[in-house]
Amino acid sequence: MKKAKSAAALLCSACLVLSGTAVPTMADSVKVVTLGADLSQDQKNTMMKYFNVDSSQVQILTVTNQDERDHLSAYVPIEQIGTRTVSCAYVKPTQSGGIKVRTANLNWVTCNMIATSLSTSGVKNCEVVAACPFEVSGTGALTGIQMAYETATGEQLDSTKKELATEEMVVTGNLADEVGKNDATTVMNNSKMQVIKDNVQNADEIYNIVVNVAQQNNVNLDSDQINKIVELLKQIAQQDYNYDDVKATLEQVDQNTSGDSGELGDIADEEDDTVNAGDTADGDDILNSVDNSALGGDIVESSTENPSLEQESGLVEDNSSDQDDEMNSTDMPEETAGDETTDDSTLGNIDEEADQTEGVENGTTTDELDTSSLTEDQLTLFNKAENFCKGEYEGDTAALTTAMEDETATASVVLDAENGATLSKDVEKAYLQILTEGTDSYQADGTEIYMSTELNMVDKSMKEIFGLSADTQASPELSELSDEDRQTLYNETMKFFEKLYGESSETYNTDEAETTETADTENSEDYAE
Repeated sequence: MKKAKSAAALLCSACLVLSGTAVPTMADSVKVVTLGADLSQDQKNTMMKYFNVDSSQVQILTVTNQDERDHLSAYVPIEQIGTRTVSCAYVKPTQSGGIKVRTANLNWVTCNMIATSLSTSGVKNCEVVAACPFEVSGTGALTGIQMAYETATGEQLDSTKKELATEEMVVTGNLADEVGKNDATTVMNNSKMQVIKDNVQNADEIYNIVVNVAQQNNVNLDSDQINKIVELLKQIAQQDYNYDDVKATLEQVDQNTSGDSGELGDIADEEDDTVNAGDTADGDDILNSVDNSALGGDIVESSTENPSLEQESGLVEDNSSDQDDEMNSTDMPEETAGDETTDDSTLGNIDEEADQTEGVENGTTTDELDTSSLTEDQLTLFNKAENFCKGEYEGDTAALTTAMEDETATASVVLDAENGATLSKDVEKAYLQILTEGTDSYQADGTEIYMSTELNMVDKSMKEIFGLSADTQASPELSELSDEDRQTLYNETMKFFEKLYGESSETYNTDEAETTETADTENSEDYAE
């Protein structure tokens, strides 16, 4: 994306020609709002009120959890991305001035992290407001912003640069947990600035830059932390960035986080005849036109144009306690119970109203399933099953060992993140339905193998999900698995439920006597009281 600085103005002109309005500033038609798909309609209305716009003034996009997973899954643990997307963004491309960002209720990512990461994705000039109706990590925020920018400008960002931007956000965020947000952002931003400015390609030189920047800013990094930054910067160095395209943004972030731009000089403003982002002459500064009253009481805020907001919100000093996990999502991954403790997004945790008990972007699925009608005992059973699903299908070893009460428990079949999360949801929904509806409607058909009616109902549901019942097909997420793998998943699933209900069966894999004998032995060992 190495282009002359006039490219943004040319792009703007092209958009205006298409819209039939020949004016020198960005028209309302190219401003875009993204809304997390898992927000309620009231919450979406709250965000539109906060952004201080209505649907006639902006284009509206919906960001789904799948969008967040597509952007984040390579860099963020799936449990951190979660299953819901709630982060929102308001984006307005501009003609100069760099990237200016304001955040509200994002407690893991900051305005400066977003700004410098966006510059890596190829964005040059724009105003961004990233927010949520309640506190979330903000992991998935970058996903919605990039989608909004591409829609607003009609320009597809380079896929490699977008991936690098996501990785940068994750590396910076993880480092922030250890050394603090300001220090982490300073080291990443200033090291990147020198690499791009001087077109440094040599790995040893990049290493020295990172070490020097850290020392100059009194940031203590260990060798692992340094190497992660260096590996990322080596990839960024290969992208042939034009320093003029990122100069304004990186220098502003440097001033915000280190308090002194040093030898870098003042931020240049070369387009005298254009309107800078946030310039009052524009009459449409989206960063300062937000309606904070829409979000109620205390708001966690940050702004590249007002660094004091971060200090007032405690984001600068709090290095780790505000990290719960990042929608959503979007959607990052995650936060406190009921929040986006994650879209968006290691990264942040994986969203519902803060006063609800549903988990969001934290890897759980109760946030999407209504467990309010369950008794206390039923809820305990369901939570244990949920923990098992997270371990067995989504690869969380700690969750699996807890659910099976066995430190040696491992999943025999490994699923990819998306299919594992989907299978978890299928199994949890089936079990919740059994718990909710009860056993009154169940009609025995002579194939029962357990004493407990509920367990027999679970067995039939699992056979349907795994495609082991007559005239049933496996769930789509299992379609690529072999019959043996599906049978194994079913067996291990039923072993858990047998343990949950204190029963055992001698009917695993009845196709062959030898297999049955093996299963009998395993059951007698696993479930002997």
